[in-house]
Amino acid sequence: MTEKKYEELIPARIFIGGVDAIEELLENEKIDVIYDLRAKLKDGLPSKLSIHQPIVDEEENQVESIKAAINAVMDSYENGKNVYFHCNTGRGRAGTIATATLLELGLASTVDEAEEKAKAIRPNINVRPQFKDALKHIYEQ
Repeated sequence: MTEKKYEELIPARIFIGGVDAIEELLENEKIDVIYDLRAKLKDGLPSKLSIHQPIVDEEENQVESIKAAINAVMDSYENGKNVYFHCNTGRGRAGTIATATLLELGLASTVDEAEEKAKAIRPNINVRPQFKDALKHIYEQ
């Protein structure tokens, strides 16, 4: 049996991975919406279920883009939808939203704790320092 290219952040409800996992994900899971967190799309959206919800690189807009992404994910989840979110590799931007999701759901109380829990689920998560700073601004102020 081969390893899946995605993980379940919240069992059977919220999934995380990279853009390369979408085909496998859609074959194996019931997904209602896919949030593409990449800042820029080279070849358009990868699926008819995809919505571009970019997390930007520009520091002055990062907090707002992260808030918009987590609000979209949480709104979908709270409305009973099964959600997948991804960036290119499922490490940086997706790891940022995985961390925020755990905080939003009350499964962690600090950014560092949430990041560690997210890494326990998807070990290759690597939240960039500027994204971590933005998360701390949102959740620890």
